[in-house]
Amino acid sequence: MIPFRAIELTDREWIEECLKKSDLMGAEYSFSNNILWEKQYNLLCANVNGFYCTLGGFGIMRSYGYPTGEGNLKEVVELLMDDAKERGLKFEMRGIPEGKLPELKELFPEEFDYISVRDDADYVYLTERLSTLAGKKLHGKRNHIARFKDNPSWVYEPMTMENIEDCKNMSKKWCELYHCREDINLVHESCAVKTAFHHFNELKLVGGLLRLDGEVVAFTMGEALNSNTFIVHIEKAYSHIQGAYPMINQQFVLHECQDFEYVNREDDMGDEGLRKAKLSYYPDILFEKYKAVLKTN
Repeated sequence: MIPFRAIELTDREWIEECLKKSDLMGAEYSFSNNILWEKQYNLLCANVNGFYCTLGGFGIMRSYGYPTGEGNLKEVVELLMDDAKERGLKFEMRGIPEGKLPELKELFPEEFDYISVRDDADYVYLTERLSTLAGKKLHGKRNHIARFKDNPSWVYEPMTMENIEDCKNMSKKWCELYHCREDINLVHESCAVKTAFHHFNELKLVGGLLRLDGEVVAFTMGEALNSNTFIVHIEKAYSHIQGAYPMINQQFVLHECQDFEYVNREDDMGDEGLRKAKLSYYPDILFEKYKAVLKTN
């Protein structure tokens, strides 16, 4: 059995080396993302022949992540299949980028059913488009931002250790206002936000915030995902303040993401509200992911 264990901050160097070799665009291929959500999804890690491998989920509903690294992929997947058998699990591997399907199908032409998972697809946008919001399709976003700017007291600030406490306080108020405790997804998200605050420097996160009349009304955090893509992990704003969400989105990209061609705003987790919001920005790439499920005889 592969010795999977909890991911720790000290794993950063070897995991990021594996991720760098694969240079993928999906949210799963981010060390910080894995750390932020590891408790909520019981995400475990192992170094298998030089590949970063994960096992997540609970009970019999556990699945493996697509291995990242360099070497003999077929051998590693076969080891994961053996591990699943020893654990009494039906083998399932998730987070497979569409671009990796041909290789996997060549290595395993008969063993798996390959299934698209729409809820896991990441929304990826050109940085320039999120910065300018140019064109008729994004006219509504520009209008909302204009309404936000009607208040001359607004200020954008990069997130630092000097103002991060204000963001923590805003996050607590946000959870009280929107009844986080009544929604398990918001409970999980709140845990991820607390982890991001606590390990902001260690995870090398980049953040930004908006103030109105001196009070934080929105904040966001992300990081470099790969050579040309920045990923946004967390975004919070008061939805009753018109334009707060599109404003923090645009200002953060304008100030912190200009060295990257793309911005990945992660998946919608199957939430219809999130899906509508992310589609309203008209993604340039819908980064589709698949799962490979072991066929039953």
